Amino acid sequence: MLIGVPKEIKNHEYRIGMTPSSVREAVHHGHRVIVQTNGGAAIGLDDDIYRKAGAEIVDTPEEIFARADMIVKVKEPQPNECAMLREGQVLFTYLHLAPDPDQAKALMQSGCIAIAYETVTDKFGGLPLLAPMSEVAGRMSIQAGAHCLEMYQGGRGTLLGGVPGVAAARVVILGGGVVGTNAARMAMGLEAHVTVIDKNLHRLFELDMQFGPTLNTIFSTVDAIEEHVQGADLVVGAVLLPGAAAPKLVSADMVKGMKRGSVIVDVAIDQGGCCETAKPTTHAEPTYVVDEVVHYCVANMPGAVARTSTFALNNATLPFTLALADKGYVRALQDDGHLRNGLNVHKGKLTYEAVARDLNEEYQSADDALAA
Repeated sequence: MLIGVPKEIKNHEYRIGMTPSSVREAVHHGHRVIVQTNGGAAIGLDDDIYRKAGAEIVDTPEEIFARADMIVKVKEPQPNECAMLREGQVLFTYLHLAPDPDQAKALMQSGCIAIAYETVTDKFGGLPLLAPMSEVAGRMSIQAGAHCLEMYQGGRGTLLGGVPGVAAARVVILGGGVVGTNAARMAMGLEAHVTVIDKNLHRLFELDMQFGPTLNTIFSTVDAIEEHVQGADLVVGAVLLPGAAAPKLVSADMVKGMKRGSVIVDVAIDQGGCCETAKPTTHAEPTYVVDEVVHYCVANMPGAVARTSTFALNNATLPFTLALADKGYVRALQDDGHLRNGLNVHKGKLTYEAVARDLNEEYQSADDALAA
């Protein structure tokens, strides 16, 4: 199979779909890989390193999209990239389609086969291709939140961990999954007062056993969210419904009741955000203020630590990339139900139920799509 790796073009996105090591593995399996020039240069992966791994370096994304059987990316294709996709071509990347009807329609119109990292599952009930970036985003959320609490960022002027004789900041994390766990770990490491709110009692029990009395765990209700959000210095939105739009747990009225200069970091913004006042931002302009509350809603947070993120992501994606290349997408998806769960678009049809429901589009099961 001919695998194409274009340079990412989203704002301040420096990750790349395949590392040189991943390219070498694909070549070892008998495949060819074409990489856009300078695709990984920003993170120290220059063209010569890719050439030594066996890749062919090409000048333009147009050539990659025109030649490749499968496109391997990091972020969702931008409109001009969607226009270059062709019928029957495999796209393997993050998609986050539920809050993005324009992208979904463009992918459907292209006739491509779009497999989303974020809905691939594993035997443990997890999301193995989302987890590495969730770990990064969870840890970054506390760094970003601490920075936004500084006065010149519009914050309250609060040091997250306080100092002797001065209370630590109150950090409230909505969701106890991978993002929430990593956020809690970082916040507790900085000696903040940390509360995790989740509706899964078993998960709250696990967190309690993992972190002990330094972590406050609360069962999720509207009352609990309102009380703790309005008393927080920093709120981290870390909820996830796989493939679906994030639930709006923090209402605009709750935001109005928050303290002046408090901060919301909505990591769920990739799926539309869990705060009613959240809207996507970029690394170039990461924050805005609503009702004197600072909002940090960067939709590709791990892109800020692109080298770490690229290697972490490739560790997870490479086995699936090789399966798709070795077997062809039909057999690879038929053989592996967990990879099949990643199929979101197939030749004009939406094949992930939550996405189809949220976008009010016709749904075709992945099994039916592959059988056809």
